[in-house]
Amino acid sequence: MVDEGLERLADDQILLKARFEGRILLTVDLDFGYLLAVSGATLPSVILFRLGNESYEIINGRLAEVLNRFEPDLIAGAIISVSDRDFLVRQLLI
Repeated sequence: MVDEGLERLADDQILLKARFEGRILLTVDLDFGYLLAVSGATLPSVILFRLGNESYEIINGRLAEVLNRFEPDLIAGAIISVSDRDFLVRQLLI
């Protein structure tokens, strides 16, 4: 993120960049899920981490679970909220 200067971009510009590049957005920022939902767009998918422990080890483990379990949802367009105990999948268009 830092090497591309993304920390200076507005949230909506980050969403556009992720959509254009065919990426999945990983975040702890609730704004991205909201912006995507109200935009009417189906991509990019957003994985929203809502964890008590945000260490790289915990995040990477939960991310691996999401990618293994919800790949079709991510390809189709979804917001996936990841907590310590479960996952909440919302298909786009919401």
